[in-house]
Amino acid sequence: MVRVLAVEDDEVSLELLRSFLERRGYQVMVASTGEQALDLLHQADLLVLDVMLPGMSGREVAQVAREQDPDLPILMLTAMNQVHDRVAGFESGADDYLVKPYDLRELDARLKSLLRRSGFRDRLERGDLTICPDTREVFLGDTLLRLSKLEFDLLLTLARHPGRTFSRDRLIELVWGGDYEGLERTVDVRIVDLRKKLGGRDYIQTVRGVGYRFRAD
Repeated sequence: MVRVLAVEDDEVSLELLRSFLERRGYQVMVASTGEQALDLLHQADLLVLDVMLPGMSGREVAQVAREQDPDLPILMLTAMNQVHDRVAGFESGADDYLVKPYDLRELDARLKSLLRRSGFRDRLERGDLTICPDTREVFLGDTLLRLSKLEFDLLLTLARHPGRTFSRDRLIELVWGGDYEGLERTVDVRIVDLRKKLGGRDYIQTVRGVGYRFRAD
């Protein structure tokens, strides 16, 4: 199931968008501010983003999203239909632009087009490791691995960005949540457990003094 992050500050519009996308078979996460969107960004396969948001603007969110994940499809929504507005949206990292008021059927068609163009597949294959986000299953060869929720989320976060180094603080923020008050050592313990379940393979690498990364093949 494709996970869509919908960001819209108007409550009625956001609920309409959520309801429509869920009927179309998407798994929907919602945010009404740019700050909330950034907290959920790592879980999204596709971003639907209103330009006019309180505080942090949609364009600023798009810039951060593009820095974090260059391949994340981004569709911007806006009531501003001037050429320079659309150009600014594309320059901030948007892949497509839809002017309000828009037809929901056109929105659905544009999202499907973005997913096709991005080559999206709801599974990750890294060597003999297969990760299925929708079913939350992990296979090593033909063997189904038994992972806890935290182990799965930690593995998925790293595997989505092979070669990228994550600090322990960043992993705690992304996997455990920003309100977690435990020790950084918790990450090390989970990594050790994960490596054991991965049969000792070097999928997860230590970057001394920094944190961890998933092996880039």
